[in-house]
Amino acid sequence: MQVKGNKFSYETPLCSRYSNGKISYIWSAQNKHSLWRKLWVELARAEKELGIPIKDEQIKEMESKVNDIDFDAVAKKEAELRHDVMSHIHVFGEQCPKAKPIIHLGATSCFVTDNSELIQIRDSLEVIQSQLLLLINSLANFAMRYKALPILAFTHLQPAQPTTLGKRFALYTQDFFLDFKRLEMEIKNLPFRGVKGTTGTQASFMELFNGNEEKIKILDAKIANAFGFKKSISLSGQTYTRKIDYFILSLLSGIAQSAHKIACDIRLMAHMREVEEPFGKKQIGSSAMAYKRNPMKCERICSLARYVMSLPVNAATTHSIQWFERTLDDSANRRIILPEAFLSAGIILSNLTEVIEGLQVWEKVIENNLKRELPFMATENILMAAVKEGGDRQELHEAIRRHSIEAARQIKEFGIENDLIERIKNDKLFNKVAHKIDKLLNPKNFIGRAASQVEDFIKGEIEPLLKKNSKLLDKAKKEKTVSTV
Repeated sequence: MQVKGNKFSYETPLCSRYSNGKISYIWSAQNKHSLWRKLWVELARAEKELGIPIKDEQIKEMESKVNDIDFDAVAKKEAELRHDVMSHIHVFGEQCPKAKPIIHLGATSCFVTDNSELIQIRDSLEVIQSQLLLLINSLANFAMRYKALPILAFTHLQPAQPTTLGKRFALYTQDFFLDFKRLEMEIKNLPFRGVKGTTGTQASFMELFNGNEEKIKILDAKIANAFGFKKSISLSGQTYTRKIDYFILSLLSGIAQSAHKIACDIRLMAHMREVEEPFGKKQIGSSAMAYKRNPMKCERICSLARYVMSLPVNAATTHSIQWFERTLDDSANRRIILPEAFLSAGIILSNLTEVIEGLQVWEKVIENNLKRELPFMATENILMAAVKEGGDRQELHEAIRRHSIEAARQIKEFGIENDLIERIKNDKLFNKVAHKIDKLLNPKNFIGRAASQVEDFIKGEIEPLLKKNSKLLDKAKKEKTVSTV
């Protein structure tokens, strides 16, 4: 067993530096191997109920030792046997001498390894679901708060027609909303492996139950239901199809993509001084540049997100080269990528929620950044107003083109403020509309239906989702409060 904080042995920073512990426990050795023992208990219980001569005292003996695992004894046994499951069976049997003859009866190693992993995946998905719901709630509140605040939009990272800060964050919310709907589907459809035997044919159970196929079906369903699964997978080889791992990692990759997008955009907005992520009173941004307020949480989110986004190809490759009923080259990498994907996703979501809930918005900077570019965007409205007053559209267009080019040159060459509007006001071609131009420059004239779009989306899509999951959201809020005290 690795001791936390031992400087002479490696420990993943996903646990020692970032994780809040919940997902870390799900994938811990203690939880994993307790699940193995619970599976052996439920297997024995179901077999007894279906007529196999197993005694209640044997089941009770196993139940009493479910969490009492001697990992040192297991390690010694594994050094001898070179088989992790058999090592645990032997140690469990030594602790439960009455039950020893019936532990693992009819099963193969994947009965405990695959089924326990599916439980861990299911439990981890439920943690991610809770965290994602918290984030969506925070994003929705932010989007509504700033639904009508005009901000310079960008296409090709060049200034474009204004949007609102709330609309921008509603777009991020929509990405996570889509991720949440996919997550719901994966949780709903996740199957148990159940009891399938060595190559998936259930031959050992045919022998155990004297060819009674109906009892085998009942056994399969009983064990799946005992662990909260509505069904076990219809067919398997030795393992459940590794395509399921790909589906799960693709889902987590999708969440990571959404997180990377928003975190990267917040970093860009921080560069323009429009927003700032939360910054502690004594937090240090740089060891040399004391004034720095680096977007460290968003950078961490992007860093971990890239890692999660890289994992689906591993799962895809693993599934594609599982020869016939199974090869063991799926084992070592899955021990790494499954827990680390969930740990990383959990860290990403908790960090991003903290960022959104503490995000500082500098409205005056947003306003000034927009004002610098708005004159160029207002020219079409000015042109239309001047044409309505009897002006020649082509002549007016040419005048605006010349003024725009010269104003842009002055900004770039001499660093002066944008004087395009003054140039247009002083041009006699625009005399009839000069007194209207300032009103035409109101930023809210350029944001279209942005504020209404935010309201429609939040009220039409997000509020029903939050209402449907209100109990889960309330629980997540309470757990978050406790974890941060």
